[in-house]
Amino acid sequence: MRLLHSNFVPPLVYAMMGTSKDVAIGNVAVGSLLMGTMLSSAASPEEDPTLFLHLAFTATLVAGVFKLTLGLLRLGFLLDFLSHAAIVGFMGGAATVVCLQQLKDIFGLVHFTQATDVISVLKSVFTQHSQGKKRPILFWIGVLCPLLSVIMGIVLVYVTHAHNHGVKVVGTLQKGINPLSIGDFVFKSPYFAVAIKTGIVAGIIAMAEGLAVSRTFAMSKNYNIDGNKEMVAYGMMNIIGSFTSCYITSGPCSRAAVNYNAGCKTAVSNIVMSITVMITLLFLTPLFYYTPLVVLSSIIIAAMLTLIDYEGVILLLKSDKFDFTVCLTAYIGVVFDSVEIGLGAAILLSMLRVLLFVARPRTTILGNVPNSTFYRSVEHFPTAQTVPGMLILEIGAPIYFANSSYLRERYLIHFSLTFSL
Repeated sequence: MRLLHSNFVPPLVYAMMGTSKDVAIGNVAVGSLLMGTMLSSAASPEEDPTLFLHLAFTATLVAGVFKLTLGLLRLGFLLDFLSHAAIVGFMGGAATVVCLQQLKDIFGLVHFTQATDVISVLKSVFTQHSQGKKRPILFWIGVLCPLLSVIMGIVLVYVTHAHNHGVKVVGTLQKGINPLSIGDFVFKSPYFAVAIKTGIVAGIIAMAEGLAVSRTFAMSKNYNIDGNKEMVAYGMMNIIGSFTSCYITSGPCSRAAVNYNAGCKTAVSNIVMSITVMITLLFLTPLFYYTPLVVLSSIIIAAMLTLIDYEGVILLLKSDKFDFTVCLTAYIGVVFDSVEIGLGAAILLSMLRVLLFVARPRTTILGNVPNSTFYRSVEHFPTAQTVPGMLILEIGAPIYFANSSYLRERYLIHFSLTFSL
């Protein structure tokens, strides 16, 4: 239900403040599910759904304030430290964790671990494998539902009354547009600390995806976007969204692709989507009563599997071993420990990469290409000739205190050896 709410108010805010013509605002799969798994460590969505929901609103508020602050202070460049390799590894790890979490509804497990690491999840599954065997026979109808569409799942449950025989369904969804949630924030210890951590981590991932999508489509259509204004727009729509029963939203790639293929030219598409969601909230929610949770879990798994970029990982392995290490570190950190560890390790390695480029820049000795005025690398152009008595370098970074000693020692020795022969 909160997913529908989150697709009503935030798109309207972005349509007024955003600079991208192609982004379609909505819930980002990884950001949303990361929020769910991280908040579940403080409050169980089954045992205390009200507290869990209020924590989600609080985390969304934190994410909005964080994004707004970055935009107002023009600190968008900080996101550049989250390299492509880090994002590939992090999203792959997050997708793996989220898929494993869905085994709870796929197998109908009751006592499921709140931990997110792969060892805890698999232990929880294999120590409770007998639960599924004890379910009524109609339970297996629900298990087969991942192979079918949501509509087929609803029809099967309705015709067979499977919800009376152990298959969990969505149930009653409250009609009406977004209720105010401005009084539902949780600022007390220890819950607020969890909300802050969740809001920042999920906010970074959601914002990174949204900005990447905005830039990609802007470049393909030859128009400019303002990264800092985008951050302000994302921040405001999450702040206002947290006041109106919404959780974290951004500009997911899948929705932007649909917009693009449908021929949308401006941000008015967000307004049209918002109106459609409003009509659904007001009149169509009863149709979802019989939707089996196992179908939703299968849809989540299918969506998450598309986020594991196998080709991107293979390309990193072939092209840049350090970036592959960053990617692998992020994946292992998320899968075997937690999202915070995986993201933090990936960012630290990415920053180390930047420092190495600055302190140990790539340098190339240049030589003159015969019968021309061009100077090219003597390694790549064997015919290029060095100038007698001179050493011409192309340095891949500005020269200052961090690399001056390295360059002087390395190439002074090289120069001496070369011209002493």
